[in-house]
Amino acid sequence: MISCIFTRNMSQINKCILNKVIQKTEISEKKLAELKRILEETRKIRIYERIQELTRENNILSNEVQKAKTELIRLETLNGKKQYQIPGKVAAVELSEPAPVKTDIQEPVAKKEKKEKEPKKKDKVNTAPQATDLTVDVRKLDFRIGKILEINKHPDADSLYVEKIDCGEENPRTVVSGLVNHVPINEMQNRIVMVLCNLKPVKMRGVTSEAMVMCASSPEKVEVLLPPNGAAPGDLVLCEGYPREPEAILNPKKKIFETCAPDLKTNDDKVACYKDSPLVIPGKGPVVAPTLKGVPVK
Repeated sequence: MISCIFTRNMSQINKCILNKVIQKTEISEKKLAELKRILEETRKIRIYERIQELTRENNILSNEVQKAKTELIRLETLNGKKQYQIPGKVAAVELSEPAPVKTDIQEPVAKKEKKEKEPKKKDKVNTAPQATDLTVDVRKLDFRIGKILEINKHPDADSLYVEKIDCGEENPRTVVSGLVNHVPINEMQNRIVMVLCNLKPVKMRGVTSEAMVMCASSPEKVEVLLPPNGAAPGDLVLCEGYPREPEAILNPKKKIFETCAPDLKTNDDKVACYKDSPLVIPGKGPVVAPTLKGVPVK
């Protein structure tokens, strides 16, 4: 009898323990499932945050690349290199197509002999670029903004100033200007001016002048042109309707500046123009004269 009672009690105890184990197992499984869910959500959040971080880095790199391109274009333009706009992907394909032609040209001896036998064709190829040089207008002039860092009277000429002008280059340019009788020296110091930078350097009373300060000029008065507010050394001056294609150095024999000079004038709003098209610094404004209207710019 006692053994039966003991056996029954043990069975009840075992059932109780088993139920507790089952309950704890279910609780553990629920907690495990919850931990898995939290882990998955955390992983998704980390992936999203990483994507955002990479997107920000990509935007920063894209901006830096664009700034580098802009600076490269500015420096090439300052050095007189022409800039060509590529219309799109079709143009890129057309530019890539000449590659096989290069490999054909590099094939040896027989084609080299052809080159020697056809000098006239070479001459024709050389004359093609010269046709574009026939265009003589303001696009050939390299107008830039400069700042006068230092100015003194010419040691051997009472009517001339000798200036050191920062044009945004590594070294300032020496410029000789005949402005002594028109502008007091204190008004020239630290002044922002428009400068023609691709004239051939020439000695003026023993001092080599490397550019020309542009002025509005009448028989009675000469005024140094005023660049717009915010203009800085090295800014390029453009003429609306005439994309910049400046010569590295103007050939005096071609008389390019002399050809353009009659059409360089101020208009009724005192804005410096070429054939009524304003001379401007993009995003900053036009170059103007202080008071003179309808007079030559030189």
